[in-house]
This record gives sequence, C-alpha cells and structure tokens, in this order.
Amino acid sequence: MRILMSSAEGPPLQRAGALVDVMDALPSALRDRGHEVSIALPFYREIRENRAFKKKDTCIIVEVQLGDKTHVARYLEGRSSSGVQLFFIRCDEFFDRAGIYGDRGKPYEDNAARFIFLCKATLELARRLTPQLEILHVHDWPAALVPVFVHAHGLPFSTVLTIHHVADQGSFWGLDFHLTNLPEQFFTLHGVEFFGRLNFLKGGILYTDRTTTVSEHYRREILTAAGGCGLDAVLRENAHRLSTILDGVDYTRWNPASDRLLPARYDGKRLGRKQVCREALLKQMKLAPGPRGPVFGMVTRVVQEKGFEILVPLLDRLLWDDVRLIILGEGDPAFETALAVTARKFPTKFAYQKDYDEKVAHLIQAGMDISLIPSRFEPAGLGAMYNLKYGALPVARVTGGIQEIIEDYDPTTDSGYGFLCYEYSSGAFWDAVKRARQIFRDQRLWTKLMKRAMARNFSWDASAQRYEALYSELVGAPDKAAA
Repeated sequence: MRILMSSAEGPPLQRAGALVDVMDALPSALRDRGHEVSIALPFYREIRENRAFKKKDTCIIVEVQLGDKTHVARYLEGRSSSGVQLFFIRCDEFFDRAGIYGDRGKPYEDNAARFIFLCKATLELARRLTPQLEILHVHDWPAALVPVFVHAHGLPFSTVLTIHHVADQGSFWGLDFHLTNLPEQFFTLHGVEFFGRLNFLKGGILYTDRTTTVSEHYRREILTAAGGCGLDAVLRENAHRLSTILDGVDYTRWNPASDRLLPARYDGKRLGRKQVCREALLKQMKLAPGPRGPVFGMVTRVVQEKGFEILVPLLDRLLWDDVRLIILGEGDPAFETALAVTARKFPTKFAYQKDYDEKVAHLIQAGMDISLIPSRFEPAGLGAMYNLKYGALPVARVTGGIQEIIEDYDPTTDSGYGFLCYEYSSGAFWDAVKRARQIFRDQRLWTKLMKRAMARNFSWDASAQRYEALYSELVGAPDKAAA
C-alpha cells in the first residue's frame, strides 16, 4: 500500500517525547512489511540547521491559501535513519522558529494558521505522489484537519487519525475558521466548531475514516468525562470507529545489548556491565559516585501532565537520603526553575539537564536503577517500555498504557517487576518510592526483578501488523496478516 503519514513531530528532530520515536519506528516497521511509506513534516529551523542530516530540494512549489492570503509551500526530501522517505514542508514564515509549538512556555499566537497550512500543504503533497496514495495517516491535533479537507474536497484517500494525547486539541478562536476556506456548514455542532471555537481534533474525529489511540486503558479513559478533556461525548458518539493499537519499541535503537551509545553493552545474562553504565552516568552528570543507594532517573517532558506537580514537593525528602537523581527534558518554565533550584541545593546528588541529548538519554536509561513515572496522563507509556528493556525498574502512577506495560511487584506471589500507585498524589507516589527503596536493599531479589522486566517484549511487529490490517480494511485490500 502507498501510505503518507503527517505529524508536527518526527525524525530527525531531537526531542524527549514519544511522538518522534513513533514517527521513526512505525513507518519503518510498515516499510519492512512491504509498504511504501512517506512522512510529511514541517521544515523547522532545527532540521535546516542540522548539517549532518542530508536533504534535497524537490523543486515542487505550491501556493496554499489561508483565508484571503496565499502562502508558498516548498517541499524538500530526505531519509530517516531506517530509510523511510521524509518530505519537509518549507515555509519560513511559519516554521523557521526556535520551537515547534511555542517558545519559553508560551504557544505561538499564529499556531492556527501554522498548522492549517501544514494540513493543506500535506494534502497538496498527497495529490502529487505516485503511485497514487491510498492511506493518509495523521497524528494528533496539528494534522487532524487533514481528514476534514479530504472529506470536503472528495479526495480518494482513506484517512486514519491516531490520538496520542487528547488533552492537546488545537483549540483556537472561532474567527480562525476563515483560514480553512471551508464552507460555513463545517463550523457547526456537527463540524469543527466546539463551544464557539475552532477545534482541530474534534474535526479529525468526526471526519476521519478510523480513529486509533495508543493503549486500551487510554481508550477507556478518553471515553469518560474525567479523561476525555471535553471531547468524551464526541468520542463516545464515534466509538464505533475508535480502536486501540499499542505503541511499540524499536529495539534496533533501544536495546542495551546492541546500543552503540553506551560505554558497555549488556543483557539479562551480562548484568554486571550495567554497573559500568551507572558509573559513567554519574561521572557524566558530575554526581557523587557510590555503590550503595539507587540512582533514579527520568527522560521526559517537564510538564504538569507528567506528574511534576506531585514530584517536585518530594524532591527534598528524596534527596536527603543516599540516592542520586538525574532528569533530562524541557517544558514548563516554572518546573524547570524548580528543578534548577533543587540541583543547586543538592549538587552532588541531583542533576537536571534541559536540552535533549540522545547519548545522555540512552545513558540515563542504562545507568539508572529506578525510573520515576508520576504521570497524570501516560497514554502509551513508551518510556516505561524503554525502562524495562534497560533494567530500570519503574515507580509509576497507574494511568493509560502503564497498566498494560508494568506489573506491580507482589511478594506474596513473587510476580511483577514494578512499583505502582493508584492515587494521583505526592503521598501515594512516595509510598511507591519507599517500596522500591526497600526492595533495592535486597540485591539478589532486585536482580531477579530486573531480569524479569528485561524479558518483556514490546516490539513494533505486532503493532505494525494491526495497522496493516486496519489499512487493508479501509482500502478493501487483502490482509497479508490474515492470509
């Protein structure tokens, strides 16, 4: 099948977020199954300035109308590290900026125009691809108007919308609707209008052929008033077109047995080499060495939904003990400041690095003993999958995909390998941390749990097969997996 994916994030961007990894691994897995897959992304400043990444001009130039104005889209081409074809949509007025969605914690004021442009420019690319496109698969709100435009213009593409995060919906002033150039009947209760505003994600849910999300528990959550972030009624009305396909891990990139970014490679039979990574991590982050207390770590976005509102109040209590903590990621300036202040207070125990660095991210996975996942929302739990493969046992709050990835350790049945809490509060999360600390003292038991965690397999193979079956159903093609 000929498939085009569109997203605001993807390779070769360097980000501590799951979407970039998904946009790298899923197209590659589908390509391995014999499909012709391409990705459409904005041509951000970060990509333009990355001289190590090769891109070339396609010489395709298209005029894109937004309201009364016309903007020019230029298309460049490159390849991901796995060989997937990448198309970059260039419009410096919209994408030549320091950030993707905003800067210094504030969204760009013209985000409605920027991502309406992305959706329209993606469609112009789709029209020109040969052989003819069959599937347009879009991810999250920035690309969610693509199915609306496909429907409005009667284009011969089947559409799939994957919701990775329902809380971000692309909600803008109703006056921004004119930038879509859609007929007025689309700005109604049965269209892209939501309480007087333009809502990208609502439009995508209504007009796509199928909607998927990234874990079964997250699907259930978003159908409730508590978890649907206002769109639960819309999702329930369209639940017959909503299904779940769990994200996976690209084990060619995230595997301690073959990870070239590590000072020592290891697996369940060579766990002693993990200690080399631990020591290298502490040295890299300039923290005190020592074999006794555990090393905690996080590679994440530093935002409220990732649980920093319940974690920050615990930092002093945690760091007064014999532990080290490393956090990598950017996000909310208030939380970034709180982490920077704590790092100055505990310079030998806590290191915070804002700017994402892939080598450091891999070293944290390999060098930490315990990962912290206090998230309020964790749709897929991709980070938890990485943690398990690298033998970092997670302390996590139960939400979304966490329940499908982490099994709570139960000493009475000797089952499980993680430490879960069910209440979203500092107290409940601290109790889970204490349980992990207690078990860590028994290194024989801890090693057994590490091996149990590392044996879990979340490869993309099964997920790619399910996407393939979904695509085949939409285009009426035979399903290879069922054959």
